[in-house]
Amino acid sequence: METLTETTKPASALLGTASRIVVKIGSALLVDPQSGLNTGWLAGLAQDLARFHARGQGIVVVSSGAIALGRQVLGLPPGDLSLEDSQAAAAVGQTRLARAWEEAMSPHGITTAQVLLTLEDTQKRRRYLNGRATLAALLNFRTIPVVNENDTVATDEIRYGDNDRLAARVALMVDADAAILLSDVDGLYTDDPRRGGEAVHLAEIDHITPEIEAMAGDAGTAGARGGMRTKVLAAKTATQGGCAMAVARGDVVRPLSALEEGARATWFRAAMQPNVARKKWIAGMKPLGHLVIDSGAEAALRRGKSLLSAGVRGVVGDFQRADPIAIVHEDGRAVGAGLVGYGADDARAIAGAQSDAIAEILGYPGRASMVHADDIVTWDV
Repeated sequence: METLTETTKPASALLGTASRIVVKIGSALLVDPQSGLNTGWLAGLAQDLARFHARGQGIVVVSSGAIALGRQVLGLPPGDLSLEDSQAAAAVGQTRLARAWEEAMSPHGITTAQVLLTLEDTQKRRRYLNGRATLAALLNFRTIPVVNENDTVATDEIRYGDNDRLAARVALMVDADAAILLSDVDGLYTDDPRRGGEAVHLAEIDHITPEIEAMAGDAGTAGARGGMRTKVLAAKTATQGGCAMAVARGDVVRPLSALEEGARATWFRAAMQPNVARKKWIAGMKPLGHLVIDSGAEAALRRGKSLLSAGVRGVVGDFQRADPIAIVHEDGRAVGAGLVGYGADDARAIAGAQSDAIAEILGYPGRASMVHADDIVTWDV
């Protein structure tokens, strides 16, 4: 069994230095079944988010609550809803959820944005890159994107079913250093503490082993859906992609401040830095074609720059936007790999062209880069 430590690592060690943080909030924290939106609690959380934002950290919120808010407005009874009623409740609730976040953050001078995703948006490369680009732009504008599953259109086969795993995938989309799952529990125990006995709280976990997964309960455990089982699976996704994850109590005043000050939680350590994990992922893909570049373009790539159309001397293969491609020098040397920003036909049309000529050549405003710097890995010389 892996070594587990019970000494709580100060949250400030990561929360104080992380460049990007994803915070997930469940419906039970945000919405009371009787009284509606927990405005007081949300105001406290907004203070925490504003403090992180003021430090220059990028914040993304993954927020449940649309269906819970919508069902109150529509007067739907407690219990499970049909798919149609659930989607109707989501449609009504999404506008109210977006307004709640806007009203919570606007006193702090922070603009919020609503982003709705489905499972396919983070699984299919093209849609993944579109979502990644949108979130990156929103963070560059210093907004706080508020992400939720698009429950108005998602059906069982194309949905997450819980926002823990959505939060993990969003964390990887934005190269977050930390993801915080605010919950009704303060982390993972060696056994269910509600049963009594000698359940031990685990403050820090270096590797998620089958034994760790077993502690969270198997898929058939009552109440496991959306419970600790999904949180551990979410942590597995996040940590393998370079993002640390914490499971912490959210039902306290100023929960992020409490966590930063050392409140009990379980921290899952990241396997590597987010950018390193992403580069390894790109490097491991099988290329569907390749771009031939000149020496000037190669020098730019090795300085961490994007590949512009002007430096491309040839296009080989039949590929679509977001497909993996190899990058080779015109003398035949392998330079690197990347996820291409254009399909093969458009790439051929603009190869060698200056960026300001792309719109005229293609007939629409194209992207400035053939392959963005975030989507390139270069090989050692």
